[in-house]
Amino acid sequence: MTTVDLPAPTLTAKDFSSDQEVRWCPGCGDYAVLKAVQSFLPDLGLRRENIVFVSGIGCSSRFPYYLDTYGMHSIHGRAPSIATGIATAREDLSVWVVTGDGDALSIGGNHLIHALRRNVNMTILLFNNRIYGLTKGQYSPTSEVGKVTKSTPVGSLDHPFNPVSLALGAEATFVARTIDSDRKHLTTVLAAAAAHRGTSLVEIYQNCPIFNDGAFEGLKGPQAAQRLVRLEPGLEVTVEGRTWQHDPTEVSPTRQFALSRMDEAEAVPIGVFRQVERPTYDDLTRSQLADAVTAHGRGRLQDLLDSGDTWTVPGPSATPDPTDPTDSQEEPCPS
Repeated sequence: MTTVDLPAPTLTAKDFSSDQEVRWCPGCGDYAVLKAVQSFLPDLGLRRENIVFVSGIGCSSRFPYYLDTYGMHSIHGRAPSIATGIATAREDLSVWVVTGDGDALSIGGNHLIHALRRNVNMTILLFNNRIYGLTKGQYSPTSEVGKVTKSTPVGSLDHPFNPVSLALGAEATFVARTIDSDRKHLTTVLAAAAAHRGTSLVEIYQNCPIFNDGAFEGLKGPQAAQRLVRLEPGLEVTVEGRTWQHDPTEVSPTRQFALSRMDEAEAVPIGVFRQVERPTYDDLTRSQLADAVTAHGRGRLQDLLDSGDTWTVPGPSATPDPTDPTDSQEEPCPS
């Protein structure tokens, strides 16, 4: 039987909206991000079954329920690891991770930086509201020093993470920042991130009206023009007395990192900080596997299980033979 690859159907934002009731607090920035993503997904030109969203734990992690694509509400902090497996096993899928500042940068910090370092082909949306919203208002890894919350009644002592700086330090190949309330900018950044081959990290400044309302108020409305630096290739920027033209494709992340460290009280850069090409982990893994199959053929799992060092662990009722040095009730440690 001959199979024919049919073109993807023409879809709309409504096609990507699930039948689940969207349940976030009134005024939450997650609503704006969800609408932007639903409106953007048709531009990928992919079937819904070729898109998968993986989330961790938190308010933002409800995202997969509200999209009519494949999705997985996974484990706290481990969404990048699960997405790595999906991206490696299924080259045909567009893989997305939705996470928050607590989920990604606290329990999930190690998983995040290694996904960035490996350059797995996925797009990570990091919602940053600088608070734990789902668990009712504790300070998060991005909360400012002195933040008064239920868990820090006299002020937080922790120095906060800068997610963009962290991603650049891990040498992520695509790093960007945008804001929930700027629909046009958000959509433009999403398009660039989705088109990138490798790990794309997009930090989204997002308001929590219940537990951290107004965290980014100075970046919205008329005052936004005075503080926001909208990064574009060739834009002349000055940081600590040094001036240069912004180039997101510059291989060294040194100047991109300097941009991420700008004094937030004076200016906040948004847009694409870094966009460089590097082989992806999942492509390299598939290539390595193909080479092994070409050289040795496709093996059998049972052959693997039967190969190498093996040992027998006696049951609880077995009586060891004192004359046999290999017969012991202690489980040997495989080397």
